[in-house]
Amino acid sequence: MTPPIHPPKRETFDVRHRTNTDPKGIVRDVEVYTVTPWGLYMARPAPGRAQFHYLESWLLPSLDLRATVFHFNPGYERDQDLYLDVGRISVDGDVWRTEDHYLDLVVRTGRGVELVDADELVAAVCGGLLDQETADRAIHTAVATVDGLARHGYDLDRWLDQREMVLTWRSA
Repeated sequence: MTPPIHPPKRETFDVRHRTNTDPKGIVRDVEVYTVTPWGLYMARPAPGRAQFHYLESWLLPSLDLRATVFHFNPGYERDQDLYLDVGRISVDGDVWRTEDHYLDLVVRTGRGVELVDADELVAAVCGGLLDQETADRAIHTAVATVDGLARHGYDLDRWLDQREMVLTWRSA
């Protein structure tokens, strides 16, 4: 069954104004932004979400990845430690933008990684919503990430350590 086709999801992260605009245009206040040489950290509450109450993300432009930790509400827990979105990340001064390229990786630290939403990528290309070059880049990113994680015991921190990227997360 072909999934419903939707355009690539785009988000805006405005560091100066401490906001995050989601793909539906909803502007949310951000509690913490931290800019590093390798990326942007964001932490904010997730009001109105049944599944989770807080989320943290690292935008990693050089890797075409967004790493997210969801703080799930009771009864909605998932067997995952990190959720990686594959996509383009651009930076213009204090404004960071993401364009999600459908492929996602569910990381279970020390145990494995699962590629999800490949069907959405194929549907987007077939539907003319994503060009072949961008899809190829997304596939390359996903494969390189799975390989990097596998070579480092499915531990994102260990893989990124070789690139001198240190991600920090709040404890919830």
